[in-house]
Amino acid sequence: MTLSIDGPTTLSPARVRWALLALALGGFGIGSTEFVAMGLLPDIAHDLFPALYADSPADANATAGWLISAYALGVVVGAPTIAAAAARWPRKQLLLVLVAAFTLGTVASAVLPTFELVLAARFVSALPHGAYFGIASLVAASLMGPGRRARGVALVLSGLTIANVIGVPAITWLGQNAGWRSAYVAVAAIFALTFIAVMVAVPWQPGDPRATIARELRAFTRAQVWFALGIGAIGFGGLFAVYTYVAPLATDVTGLTPEFVPIVLVVIGLGMTVGNIVGGRSADWSVRRSMYLFFGILAAALVLLGLTASSPVGLLAGVFLVGGASAALSPTIQARLMDVARDSQSIAAALNHSALNIGNSLGALFGGFAIAAGLGYVAPVWIGLVLTLVGISLALGSFALDRARGRRGVAVPHATGAMQAIDA
Repeated sequence: MTLSIDGPTTLSPARVRWALLALALGGFGIGSTEFVAMGLLPDIAHDLFPALYADSPADANATAGWLISAYALGVVVGAPTIAAAAARWPRKQLLLVLVAAFTLGTVASAVLPTFELVLAARFVSALPHGAYFGIASLVAASLMGPGRRARGVALVLSGLTIANVIGVPAITWLGQNAGWRSAYVAVAAIFALTFIAVMVAVPWQPGDPRATIARELRAFTRAQVWFALGIGAIGFGGLFAVYTYVAPLATDVTGLTPEFVPIVLVVIGLGMTVGNIVGGRSADWSVRRSMYLFFGILAAALVLLGLTASSPVGLLAGVFLVGGASAALSPTIQARLMDVARDSQSIAAALNHSALNIGNSLGALFGGFAIAAGLGYVAPVWIGLVLTLVGISLALGSFALDRARGRRGVAVPHATGAMQAIDA
């Protein structure tokens, strides 16, 4: 069987698999560059703030943490901006430009001498993040064919989840033993390899010749787009409230040694990898039911973790389920955004990653407030539960609006991406 891509060109199943693997490799690089700083923060702080670190390691680490915030901000800014401005570009050409920008920005992160310059490099490095995942998701959905769109999105995201199992621990180890700058050199090498893989394996696909910046930005005039963004930005914060503070949770609450923390991170990554695969298949079945299902599992997992974190078994089971349910939600929310954005597909596919990085910031921020208030390291878990419940409420409101519009005969998004009226 061959697959037609935008006309007479056909691709064999093997060529499709290689193209999807190339796109997932980019996700692997992005996952590595986004999360590796968390494990190397003390090394970065010691190198860039030697005097401050000697006086107060906590203050130096807190200042170095701005590198993580700068990356998240770059994702939020870059995703809608690049996606809207470049929607007409041929997709393969745009992917190559984005991967080249990743490579150069990551090299700059490795070699620039001062904190301020590295901070700027991390912001610039993050600008292509959302646009890459958005355009790669559109390409993967086209390659997978009708009825398998969310599975295509999940395959692209699989690179990011696998990075949490393999890439982040391995590159963190490299940075700890050869200097934190070597870690970013390794990530830059992954992006350089991705550039070659995309150039060789991904077929040419046109952009949208009718796309304009104004048309893409019309997505922001639709209430359902804001609902979907809120679901991702708030509901996904439950994962990051746990992920950000999982190391002190494991050591101070569960009583594990610091050497056991990487194993906890691997367990989270395994959960995310499994959840991403399951979520992609489930969202192709039903976006609405999948969102309810995985939000329910996430809420239950957070309760389990909050009640059993003092036990190693409870900790590992809890973080596995939290990672799995959260990752399953990612392609589901992506599919929902692509449904409700109608003809603003490029920006919709990219906006999901802006929303998730806002969730990253919110989970870390509110979890930090709880810890600073003296509530302990389990408190972020309960903060995560509150954020998850808000996400569930937004999902309920969004689908209720669909039903209300359907009763009035207004076209509403269907799970396939088509617009149809819902019968009362």
